[in-house]
Amino acid sequence: MLSVAGLNMKKYAVIVAGGNGQRMGTEVPKQFLLLKNKPVLWHTIHTFLESYPDMQIILVVPEEHQQAGEKIIADLQASARTTIVHGGSTRFHSVQNGLKKIQEPAVVFVHDGVRCLVSKALIHRCYEAALAHGSAIPAVAATDSIRIAEGTSSKVADRNKVRIVQTPQTFLSEVLLPAFNTPYNEVFTDEATVVEASGKTVHLVQGEHSNIKITRPVDLLIAESIMVDR
Repeated sequence: MLSVAGLNMKKYAVIVAGGNGQRMGTEVPKQFLLLKNKPVLWHTIHTFLESYPDMQIILVVPEEHQQAGEKIIADLQASARTTIVHGGSTRFHSVQNGLKKIQEPAVVFVHDGVRCLVSKALIHRCYEAALAHGSAIPAVAATDSIRIAEGTSSKVADRNKVRIVQTPQTFLSEVLLPAFNTPYNEVFTDEATVVEASGKTVHLVQGEHSNIKITRPVDLLIAESIMVDR
């Protein structure tokens, strides 16, 4: 059971929506494509707002798409709970820009804006695990065979030991903020790698196979199907 201090801990969701839609083959960035008559990003933000009444949103978008982000926030009537910042040249820099807005002890969620099927249950699970362990990285077991490429050859990996990492990657601010006070390194593929580089270990929690990332046109069809089933 969470303590009163845990329940009252500040909560920030840094939602990174900096994609340009290249793999989608569309002029409109994937986070602004429509899903059930609402932008993909609308669904993502809505779930975080609904997860906790005191959740604050830090929305990271490209400068040229700020108006589109503002329109979504206005539609959600969430202006009082949202800060919009501009993205950077890499995901690391985009997240870093968002984290600069956090000046107090908090639990911080960092989430892909195009993972629009994230559930409130997963957000709660990550929150509680971050309070207990300092971090919570959602991950699911691999269901396909995995091979490790080595030049022109490859070898089978034990998929029982493989986990596919998702978001929201969740941390206590005292763990995450100092970790991002470092120069960019190309090995930083997500927030967990940044925290590990600072000398901290990360804690995995059970993710959800439905928590897919909208990357290609077929993903929109899959997402709509999952939403219908829900």
